[in-house]
Amino acid sequence: MTSEILIGPSILAADFARLGEEIAAIDAAGADWIHCDVMDGHFVPNISFGADVIKAIRPVTKKVFDVHLMIAPVDPYLDAFAKAGADVITVHAEAGPHLDRTLQAVRALGKKAGVSLCPATSEGAIEYVLDRIDLVLVMTVNPGFGGQSFLESQLEKIKRIRTVIGDRPIRLEVDGGITRENAAAVAAAGADTLVAGSAVFRGKSSADYAGNIAAIRVAAEAGRVSKLQDISVQPMRAGESARLR
Repeated sequence: MTSEILIGPSILAADFARLGEEIAAIDAAGADWIHCDVMDGHFVPNISFGADVIKAIRPVTKKVFDVHLMIAPVDPYLDAFAKAGADVITVHAEAGPHLDRTLQAVRALGKKAGVSLCPATSEGAIEYVLDRIDLVLVMTVNPGFGGQSFLESQLEKIKRIRTVIGDRPIRLEVDGGITRENAAAVAAAGADTLVAGSAVFRGKSSADYAGNIAAIRVAAEAGRVSKLQDISVQPMRAGESARLR
């Protein structure tokens, strides 16, 4: 595991009356990605925003737009989100019958493709599409609302997915209840991309947001270092060489 830790604030927790200003603020505060949670009131029990909003805020920043589509059906809307400015388009494994076809469509639009798993969905859902994806998103809350508490049951799933990914250039993202208090455990489990909403948008200024992002990043980096140290002291079997991902 060598990918740098990335922090993607979720704009679902931003002040929507000042959305452009909020995005500019987290950009200046050190956000790596801008995470856009799209909800349809059907696949999840909430409605957030659509492609037109993403198109409107796209000029505010050059940061990667990480668009998480919590919608079903999803295929008819991929083109609209691609044209709106998404860089990464993540779909849910549970949202449609033909996941492989959907991922092919995302790639054909010139975008990076991600798959998200709800808490009750096994990592087996991505087994046959690993060569189609650039990102796996593990939901550590049940999708639909911001501000929920982190589900610790998902830590073992994160570990298993990290093993399944192996040496593939696939990012392992975690979204839901991420804070400076649990970021270390999440990174130690194998995540390299952390989405945080409420934990970032505390305060009223870019300086507040910068402190929040930095605290999550420091905790995550500490968790990663701890994990690597644990691996380095594991006894090796005869003929084996230690390998760090």
